Amino acid sequence: MFVFRIDNRSGVPPYLQLVQQVRQAVLLGFLRQGDRLPLIREVAETLAINPNTVAKAYRQLEQEDLVTGRPGQGTFVNEAPTAGMSAATYTSLRRGLETWLNRAHAAGLDEQAVNALFTAVVNRAKNENIA
Repeated sequence: MFVFRIDNRSGVPPYLQLVQQVRQAVLLGFLRQGDRLPLIREVAETLAINPNTVAKAYRQLEQEDLVTGRPGQGTFVNEAPTAGMSAATYTSLRRGLETWLNRAHAAGLDEQAVNALFTAVVNRAKNENIA
C-alpha cells in the first residue's frame, strides 16, 4: 500500500506534498494503473491532517488525469501519460545518484547545499535545452 509522508518544515503546503508524491510514484513506476490510493479518511488519520486537505490533493490529481475517483470504491491510478522506465534503468540511475550523493557528502555538502546544487544544474540544463 502507498504511504504518504508530510514534511512540516518544507514550506510546501501539505496538499501539494501529497500531489507531488503521487506524481513521482507514478513516474517511477511505484504506482501503476489500477492501483488504489489510500482512502481520504485513512490518509487524514495517519498524517493527522484535515480530510479536506487530502480531498484537495485528490481533486488536483483527478484534474491532471492521473487518478479517477470511483464513488464508494476509492481513488485509482490511471494509465501513466508516459511509459515508466524499466526497473533496470531505475536501479542504474538510483545507484549513480547514490554514488554522487555519497561523494557530495564526503566533500562536506549538507542537504541544503546538495539541493541547491541539484536545482542549479537542472535549471541550467533547462536553459540550455539539455533536459
